[in-house]
Amino acid sequence: MKLFDIKTLNEVVNISTIPHRSPFRYPGGKTWLVPRIREWLFGIEKPALFIEPFAGGAIVGLSVAFENLASQVLLVEKDEEVSAVWKTILSEDAEWLANQILSFDLSHDSVKKELEASDSSTKQVAFKTILKNRIYHGGILAPGSGLMKNGENGKGLLSRWYPATLAGRIRNIFKIKSRIKFIQGDGIAVIRSFLDNKSATFFIDPPYTASRNNPGKRLYTHHELNHEDLFKVSSDIVGHFLMTYDNDPEIVRLSEKHRFVFQSITMKNTHHSKKSELLISNDLAWIH
Repeated sequence: MKLFDIKTLNEVVNISTIPHRSPFRYPGGKTWLVPRIREWLFGIEKPALFIEPFAGGAIVGLSVAFENLASQVLLVEKDEEVSAVWKTILSEDAEWLANQILSFDLSHDSVKKELEASDSSTKQVAFKTILKNRIYHGGILAPGSGLMKNGENGKGLLSRWYPATLAGRIRNIFKIKSRIKFIQGDGIAVIRSFLDNKSATFFIDPPYTASRNNPGKRLYTHHELNHEDLFKVSSDIVGHFLMTYDNDPEIVRLSEKHRFVFQSITMKNTHHSKKSELLISNDLAWIH
C-alpha cells in the first residue's frame, strides 16, 4: 500500500528550502523529511499531542511546534548532554545560553579550556554540548569523536560555528516554549505511557539501525535498541504514528510481521548521495 504519492517520494527534497529550527547539526537528521511530515499531518485530524520519542536534534518536533501542526509537542531524549540543551533552551537560562554562544571567542585554546572546565551545571553542559556538536567532525557527540581538522573551505573549527544564527534559533524556540514539553528518558517507555491516548500522534525515528553493520555505534552514545520490542510496542498504539528506518530486510520483516503499512522514500545524505529509507505506519486513513 502507498503512504504518499510515489512520484513525490522519488523527488529528493532540497533541504535549503526548509526552515532550520534546531541548534544541532545531527547525524541522521530529518530536515529532508519535513515536507512529508506536513503532508502526513494535513491528512489526519490535528493532533492534541505530537510525541517525538527519540528527539535528538528534534527538527520534526520543532517544525510541528513552529507551524502549529499540533496543539502540544512532547520531545523525549535519553542522552544526558543533548537533554541538557533542550532543558536549557526551554527554561529561563535560554537567554544565558544564547549570550554565551555570542560572546565565545572560538579558538583551539578557548575550546580546550571550555571542555576541560569542571562546571557541570545543566546550562554549562548545554553550552559544551552545542560547542562540541558544532566543532566535532560530523557533529558526532559519541565517545571517540574529535575536533574537525580542515572543515569547510579550510576554515577549521569556524566552519560550523555561526553564533548569531545559533542564538537566534535558541531565542525563537524559547518564544514558543509553551507549545513544547521535554522529558529526559527512554523513548520506548514514553511510547508505552501514551499507548491508549487516541489524541497522541507519534513520530518515531530511532537513532539506530537494525542492520549488522550498525553505524549508530559510532554516531550516537545510546545506540543500542531492541527493534523487536519497539515494533511490538508500536503495534499497540491506538493513535497515529509514522516511523522512519533504514531500508533494511530486518525492518521489512518486522513491518510485515506487525502488518504495518510501509514504503520506501528517497533522500540525500550528508555526502550528497541518494539512499532509500522506509516510512512505516499503522495509519490507513491518509493513504491514497
